[in-house]
This record gives sequence, C-alpha cells and structure tokens, in this order.
Amino acid sequence: MSLKLTAASFLAGVKQSGLVDANRFDALLDDFQRSNINLSDSAALAQAFIARKVLTEWQCEKLLQGRHKGFILGRYRLLSLLGTGEMSAVYLAEHIMMERRCAIKVLPANKVQDTSYLGRFHREARAVASLNHPNIVKAFDVDKQTEGGSDIHFLVMEYVQGKNLGKTVLERSPLGYVELVDYIRQGADGLHHAHEAGLVHRDIKPENLLIDQTGVVKLLDLGLARFFNASDEESLTIKHDEKVLGTADFLAPEQAIDSHKVDLRADIYSLGCTLYYALTGHPPFTDGSLVQRLLAHQTRRPPSIKYDRPDIPEDLLAIVEKMMAKKPGDRYQTAADVAETLGRWLVEHGGTEWRESHAALVAKYAGLHAVSRPATASTPAPAPIASPLLKPVSQDAAPAPSRAEVRPLEIEPPRVEPVSPKPARDSAKATVIAKGATDAGRRTIPVRSSQPVPTVVQQRQWDWEKTLAIGLLSLGTIVVIMIGVWLFGANQGAMTATNTAPANVPSTQTTERSDNNGPQ
Repeated sequence: MSLKLTAASFLAGVKQSGLVDANRFDALLDDFQRSNINLSDSAALAQAFIARKVLTEWQCEKLLQGRHKGFILGRYRLLSLLGTGEMSAVYLAEHIMMERRCAIKVLPANKVQDTSYLGRFHREARAVASLNHPNIVKAFDVDKQTEGGSDIHFLVMEYVQGKNLGKTVLERSPLGYVELVDYIRQGADGLHHAHEAGLVHRDIKPENLLIDQTGVVKLLDLGLARFFNASDEESLTIKHDEKVLGTADFLAPEQAIDSHKVDLRADIYSLGCTLYYALTGHPPFTDGSLVQRLLAHQTRRPPSIKYDRPDIPEDLLAIVEKMMAKKPGDRYQTAADVAETLGRWLVEHGGTEWRESHAALVAKYAGLHAVSRPATASTPAPAPIASPLLKPVSQDAAPAPSRAEVRPLEIEPPRVEPVSPKPARDSAKATVIAKGATDAGRRTIPVRSSQPVPTVVQQRQWDWEKTLAIGLLSLGTIVVIMIGVWLFGANQGAMTATNTAPANVPSTQTTERSDNNGPQ
C-alpha cells in the first residue's frame, strides 16, 4: 500500500468520499483515540478503518493516493476492483440500504463519447436482462450517474464468488473428466437458454465460464452478443463498421470470415474449443500470429487430445471433434443437443459421486426452473419432482416416478412414445417425440406398418398362385400368336392361287389386246 498523504489529508478524503457519514466518522475518531491509535499516522488510521470493516483495503489504497471520487454510484458503494477489460471495469459493490453485494460493470468515461461502445454497452444490458437461468449471470439494474460533467454508465449484475474455468485449469490441471464435462454441460444449458431468447454470445471462452463455490457454472460477458434475428440496419457493429470478432483462440471458422452473420452453431464451436482447453490445458492452436491462428481454425485439424490425455475415452473424444467440426452443418445443431449428449456421457461415466452432486443442484434449482408440459384431455400435467436421473440404482422394485422437465438439469436419455400416424396410403413412418424434448428434438423414425403381416404358408400360397397365373397368361399369349401366324399364312396362300394363271391359257388382258389390235 503506497502512502502519499498526511493523516489530515487522508481523513479529509474519507469524509469527502461519502463512504462514511459524518456522525459515524466522528464516533470512529473518538474510538481511535480511546484505542490509542496514532491519529497523525495515515497508515495506522487506514488499518484501523479496515479492522473495523468500515473501509476495504482497495478503498484505503485509493484514498491514500488522494483519490476520493467515484466510490458511490447511485445507490451502490464500490468495495473493490474485480477485473478490467477492453471496454469496461468490473467492481464488487453493495447496495447502500440493502447491503446486498453485487458486481457492477462501469463503462470508462472516455468511451462514453464513442456511440458505438455506448450502444454495445446498452445492448449487453438488454441482453443480460432478458435472460433468467441458473447458468447465466443475472442482471439487476442499469443506470448512469453524472459526475464532474461526465456521465458514468454502469450495469449492476449478480455477484458470483468463484473462479473462471481458465484460472481453474491453470491451477488444477489436469481436471478430472467428469468434473470438466459437467462444467461444459452446464455452459451448454446456459447457452441454450440464450439461444432460445434470440442471442448468439460470440465470445465463448474459458474466462467467460465462471464457477461458483458450489460448482455451478455461470455464463457471463455477453458484450459481443447480438440478436441474430435483427436486420442489418439494427446491427451496431455493421452500422459503425467495426471488426468485432471475439477471442481468436476459440473463434469459429465462419466467424472470422463474417462475424455479423454467424448463428448459434458458432457458439457450439467455441464451446468445443473451451472443452479442448479444459482437457489439454491449452487452446487448439498455439503457434503463429493471430492471423495464422485464425487461418488454422479454418484449414487445419488441431493436435489430437491424446497427446496430452492418452487415456481420454473414445466417446468423449468423438463429442469434442463433432463440436469443433469446421462446417457448421457437421456440428451439433443446438446447444441443447450438446447438453443432452454430455449428460448421457455423465450418466454412463459419472458414478455415484456425480449423481450426488447433481442431486444437490437439482434440489437447489428445480423449484425455480421446473417447466411442466401443459395438461391435455388425455395427458395430465406431471407434478414437479427432482431429476429423473436420481432414481435408485436398483429400480426393479421402485415405483415409476412422475416426470417433469427441469431444463438446466434434464439429461436422462429420454424415453420415446410413438404417435399414431395420420391415415395415408403406403405409409411406413410415424413421428416419435421424446418426452421432455423441445421442437428441435423431434425426429421421424421407421415403425412397423399397421397392416397385418401374412403367415409363411399364406405367403408361399400367394407366390404359387402368382406363378401359375403368369405361366397361364404367357401360354395363352403364345397360342394366340401361333393361331394368328397360321391364319395369316393360309390367307396369303389363297390369294396367291387366285391371281396366278396357267402358261397355255391367254389372259383376259392379252385376248382383249389381240381383238383390239388385230391385222387390218
């Protein structure tokens, strides 16, 4: 802690900061004096404020540097700096009256004049506010404050105490397969909710998957998200001709070419790269410049994960490779597909420990996020319950539980029920819908025809009758042809006999010519 102020200047800064009201300030000074604290030593005074939890270390550090402005934003008191980025700084704060802790993202004052940055900041606020999911950081408020003639814009969000996936991998690599797969599964659940709301994140990376102290993953930093159903005129990045791409090491091939026209499958590629990072401890491509790495995502296969994790299960390796397919059409088509596939893998490989942790998450969130299918005349609405994955291992004697959809946690391989097909001639297919599946989960599969299947004897009898009929028909055709040929030949013989005269009998034409042309 650098000390640059005298005790008097430090105390004056504390009063001007608004962090301590006047009555409490005077009471604290009396307390310091009774406690024999040196009131002429600014460092000792700072430690006394910290020990009594009146000020934080970060606040005292700034105050000792002579900075006493900017600690109060609207109804919130800033406590410490959590991190900084290209377009904002994030602070730990608390509501002055409610004393509820939160995270506040503040747009730097020098960026306010840039309408593009300000527009993108407001877009992030609207995007986060439109979402409500246990795997996405919640937004509470967005506001601005005028100070010294400048507007300070800020976004108030849920404070998540934990570490992001990038730091977790650096500190604890290699992570266990079950643990890291569950982190990515939760991230896919959050992404699916954002995609359903019409948002593409466009900046999925390990640093944007925040893991709280209970193991719940929170998706954050929607700063590059945009509504993918917005027109070109509504796109701020196009309007201001910007090169907003995301993070090169986790960027989908099509996003580097045109970041304005990507769809949700770009997020699936980036999430696959994040899973690759969690498995290996490094991005898919690490060599070369930024441009070379972007080109590698479009043209090269990443090094096999087996170089770093030779024991990786083959089915998990196949999942990663499909998520990172170069062509969007070759990837999983929705984040829900990714979550379901990873969930199936966890059911098979997770074991008892994972099931118990999953049970705790279900108990925590099922009441808030259970979504039951609407009741119909034939199918009543099911009652909300815990995850169907958590039934006993021995299920023979256990009663079948009622079913409910717990969206972020429903990963049991769904059972299917055939739906009666509409009457149609020569129809051999029917639609089968998985219980708990969305519209994207519907698929058409072949089913048996409803017509009765003939027995073997009936089939053989039918074949014999068909063969006999064909033979008789062929024989009749041959007979008809032969009769026709015989009749035709007889007719030709009769005509030849009639038109031919004997050699010693003059023809009628010759006789007549002789009569007409006789000697004179």
